Amino acid sequence: MQPKYKRVLLKLSGESLAGQESHGIDFDTVLKICKPIKECVDMGTEIAIVVGGGNFWRGRSSGKMDRTRADHMGMLATTINALGVADALEQLGVTVRVQTAISMQQVAEPYIRNRAVRHLEKGRVVVFGCGTGNPFFSTDTAASLRAAEIDADIILKATMVDGVYDSDPKKNPDAVKFDSLSFMDVLNRDLKVMDSTAASMCKDNHIPILVFSIDDPENIKKAVCGEAIGTIVKEDM
Repeated sequence: MQPKYKRVLLKLSGESLAGQESHGIDFDTVLKICKPIKECVDMGTEIAIVVGGGNFWRGRSSGKMDRTRADHMGMLATTINALGVADALEQLGVTVRVQTAISMQQVAEPYIRNRAVRHLEKGRVVVFGCGTGNPFFSTDTAASLRAAEIDADIILKATMVDGVYDSDPKKNPDAVKFDSLSFMDVLNRDLKVMDSTAASMCKDNHIPILVFSIDDPENIKKAVCGEAIGTIVKEDM
């Protein structure tokens, strides 16, 4: 297998790191996810990762809490996940750097775009924590922003479903899966690929998004090599 993309931004949900559990990190699952990442690095692909924090905390569902404070708590949750992914990759022999959008120098580097790009050029995986560092922005938006900043060829969004459907496949057995979509399709039909801010940023910066299932972690390698999996969202067709 040969990689199709030179530099990718992999978006991992927090839920994917919990495995069969509903909460926290299942390290065996994290190792399974990280093995194909290592294989992609060994093939020469430069990989940056943005992690969510939903396995620990969801700011938007925190109820009566101040939204800004709740979102800051979510950023800390993503840092826990970033460190867990970094540890798994290091156990597999991959050189990793964690960068966070909120300064916490005892545990991670501060996010500096040029330094992140230099790490990638040297074959290191860079894991971004704390989202954008700002409340009211999702980690999907963080993935779009970081992808634009590091000039990624594509965003690989690993999810709990195998692509984008016209309705929720868990609730509607007749839901139809799309093989490809334009950004305008996503925005006009309010399809749940990622939030509208993230989708608009990808559209404006000409960054395609591939949505696929992480149930089989080998899909990461297949996505990097350009195999026909999931749903591709790209420029207006």
